[in-house]
Amino acid sequence: MSRTFLSLSLAATVALAGCTTYDPDSKATQGAVIGGVTGAIAGLASNDRSTGKTVVLAGIGAAVGGAIGQSLDRQAADLRQDLGNDNVKIVNTGSELIVTMPQDILFATDSAVVVASLQQDLRALAYNLRDYPNTTVEVVGHTDNTGSATYNQELSTRRASAVATVLTANGVAPNRVRAFGRGEDAPVATNLTVDGRAQNRRVEIVITPIT
Repeated sequence: MSRTFLSLSLAATVALAGCTTYDPDSKATQGAVIGGVTGAIAGLASNDRSTGKTVVLAGIGAAVGGAIGQSLDRQAADLRQDLGNDNVKIVNTGSELIVTMPQDILFATDSAVVVASLQQDLRALAYNLRDYPNTTVEVVGHTDNTGSATYNQELSTRRASAVATVLTANGVAPNRVRAFGRGEDAPVATNLTVDGRAQNRRVEIVITPIT
C-alpha cells in the first residue's frame, strides 16, 4: 500500500471522526471530508511528507471544512426563510452557496433594470450577507443563445452589475462583491426548448466563505 493512499485514507478517517454525527448528505460532513483531504494533500505536497504531519493537517482541514459546512447550512436556512420565494434556488455545495434567480423574474425582456417586485428579495439577500460577513460574493449573469453572442455577453454583464448594485446599496461592502457576465457560455439546459432557454437565463450569486 503506497504512503499516499495510506495518508489519504487516514485523512478521510480523521475527517469523519471530526463529525459529531455521520450523515453523508450533511454539508458539515461533506465540508469536513473536503477539508480533510485538502489538508492531507497539502501535507503530501510539503517537504516533510510524513504520515503524521499529513494526518495533523487533515485534522485541521476537517475541522475548518466542517465549520464552513455548518455555517453555510445555517446561512442557507436563514436565507430560505427570509426569501420565501420558490422561484429562487439555493444550493449548498459544502464549500459555497449558489443562489440562482431566473432572469425572467428579475428583469423585463432586454432590460437590465431589476423589477420592483424582486427588489425586496434582493434586499433580503443583502441583509443575509450582512449577517454572514466573512464571505465573498460573485454575481454572475447568464443568458440563453438567442441573439448574438456579443449582445448576450453585454446584457449578462449589465444584469449582474444591476443585482450587485442593489446588494451594495443595501449595506453589503463593495469590496466583497464582484459582478460579471458569462453570456451564453455556461448553459445548464438545452437551448432548443422554451423551458431550457428559460433555465439558462439566470443570475447566480455565489457566496464563498473566507478561510
